[in-house]
Amino acid sequence: MEASSKQIDNPVGFWRRLGASLLDALIIGVPLAIILYLINLNSQNNLVSNVVTTLYSVLLPAFWSGYTVGKRIVGIRIVKVNGEEVGLGTMLLRVIVGMSLIYGITLGIAAIVSAFMVVFREDKRAIHDLIAGTYVTSNRP
Repeated sequence: MEASSKQIDNPVGFWRRLGASLLDALIIGVPLAIILYLINLNSQNNLVSNVVTTLYSVLLPAFWSGYTVGKRIVGIRIVKVNGEEVGLGTMLLRVIVGMSLIYGITLGIAAIVSAFMVVFREDKRAIHDLIAGTYVTSNRP
């Protein structure tokens, strides 16, 4: 059942979501890249990095009330439109189907459309949010 934007409390816009993603990249991505470089996996670096990043994006919010490290720092989190916390199935839909599959199939065009959706939609939901029945909310009123 699709929720109207009136049922969604404190939706978060583009800049805070981007800030959280950049913090995740700095806090998780940079150390991961350094570790992979030091253990010299060469041709496997990209695959290992993608797997670890995907696991981080799926598992951490599923087991930490919708937060990643970056989201926690900026005071936002992922929740289901009915107000419940996200679980493993929801995060798999959001990350694997919504982000990886749809954005990959469209060669990134859907990611650009999603950015515009977050900017212009009243409920601030992107394509991956619509697929998974989620939205990003602020802890701050």
